[in-house]
This record gives sequence, C-alpha cells and structure tokens, in this order.
Amino acid sequence: MSNDPKILLTGFEPFGGEPVNPAWEIARALDGEALDGARIVARRLPCVFGAALDTLAAAIAETRPRLVLALGQAGGRCDLSIERVAINVDDARIADNAGAQPVDAPVLVGGPAAYFTTLPIKAMVAGLRAAGYPASVSQSAGTFVCNHVFYGLQHALAGSGVRSGFMHIPYLPEQAARHPGQPSLPLATLIDGTRLALELALRTEQDLREPGGAIS
Repeated sequence: MSNDPKILLTGFEPFGGEPVNPAWEIARALDGEALDGARIVARRLPCVFGAALDTLAAAIAETRPRLVLALGQAGGRCDLSIERVAINVDDARIADNAGAQPVDAPVLVGGPAAYFTTLPIKAMVAGLRAAGYPASVSQSAGTFVCNHVFYGLQHALAGSGVRSGFMHIPYLPEQAARHPGQPSLPLATLIDGTRLALELALRTEQDLREPGGAIS
C-alpha cells in the first residue's frame, strides 16, 4: 500500500431485509479518491455486533488514517445527519445479521458512558447547507450497530489526535419506493455530499460555535 495519508471511510453491508445499503455504496464510490493530499480508503463493515469493531480495528491498523468517517443507513432521516455523541449501550430493536439482539448491554464493559465526536460537526453542517445539501447535527446515533461502531471508533482513537466520527445517511429512492412516505436522496447527491463533508472535516481547524441543539 502506498505511503500517502489515508482517510478511512466505512460503510455497512445491507441489513434489516434491505438489498442495498447506501452507506457502503457511497464509501465504495469514493474509494481511491484524493482529497487535500490524502487518499480515501473504503472498508465494508458487517452489520454484526462485535465483528464490526474487529473489522474496524483491522482497517485502522492497516491504514493508519489521518481522519475516519463511518457511515450508516438511517431509514426515516431526510438529510446527512452528523452525529455528536456515541453512548455505551447496545439495545437492538431487531437482530443483527448474525442473529444477535443484545438488550441493555454495554458496548465496552467499564467504558465511559459516552464519547463525543472529534469532527467539526457544526462547520461541516454549515458548509454542506451552504452548498445546497440537506444536513443537520444529530444528538443520537441510536443503539444498534451504528452507535456500536461509533462508540468503538471513538474509544479506539481517543487521545490519538486522529479526528473521527459518524454520519447517518437516508434511504436511496429505490429503497423509499418500498417504504411509502419515507424520505430519500439520490446516490449521486449522497456521494457528492459525503465528499464535501470529508473536505470540510480536513480543512476546518476550529469548529463553529453557534446554536445547533435540539429541544426534544
């Protein structure tokens, strides 16, 4: 593998009966692209508790990235949702792809209650919106495998100086066609928006300080 700096971009395999996962479709489309002197390296994670973190750890060790962004599908969301906080809870409404369904279990026994992202999330959202992409700061990554990976990622890189975080992605139109009333965005829009999100993360030294919380 070449010695150029790496951006690790992960996406999950399909889950929940879906034939496709937009998170992985985005990641593999951007694999190999160069941004600000760094090269994007995409890795697909299994939608499986535990195994996803093993795959993630191997990818981090292999790539030694300067930035990590994990992507996940969130049916029902309408924009690029950049997550603020990962919590130390696995509580699965449905089984993962290996049939596991943990309830009220810690991601890491004895670990902190939560980790915050180290990405400049408000600057990223502002930049995305200015460019015409729907985006928001999200206060919850859920309690399924997405949050599991987000928490494991932040734990693995805590104190390393490597910026990292998680972004949720809406359905693709072909998925929304099977879920009437659910929002979606075209794959090309999601790819371009994710590329811009990575550029903003790389170029932003200090995050914006502006209101971006939620009342409920």
